Amino acid sequence: MIGPIKTVGIYVQDQERAVEFYTQKLGFEVRRTLSMGPGASWIEVAPPGAQTCFVLYPKAMMPDWEQLKPSVVFHCSDVEATCQHLESLGVQITMKPTPMAWGTFAKFLDIDGNEFGLTSQNLA
Repeated sequence: MIGPIKTVGIYVQDQERAVEFYTQKLGFEVRRTLSMGPGASWIEVAPPGAQTCFVLYPKAMMPDWEQLKPSVVFHCSDVEATCQHLESLGVQITMKPTPMAWGTFAKFLDIDGNEFGLTSQNLA
C-alpha cells in the first residue's frame, strides 16, 4: 500500500550552499546525508516534525535536470507487492522493484506520463 510522500527531489547547483539556505533561512533540519560518490551526497532536509523531505540533488549528476520536474517518492512498506497490485490495475511500472543499499526502489507513471517513485527506505 502506498504511504506518505517520502521525498521530493530538488535540483541544486551547490549542495553546501543549498543546505545552508534550507537550514539557516528556512529553519529546516538535515535528516539524512549519504555519500553518492566523489563530490556528491544524498542530502535530505525537512521542516522540524515533517514527514516529507526535500532531497538536495546535485544538478551535475543529472545532465538533463532542466527538463526534469521535482521527483516525488512515496514510502511503501512492500514495494514488490505494491508494484504487483498497481500493475494488476493497469498502472505502468517504469522501473521494476530494485534492491538498493538503503532499501527497495521502483517507479511508475500516471496517465499523463508523470513519474513517481516508491521506496521501502525507512522514514526519517
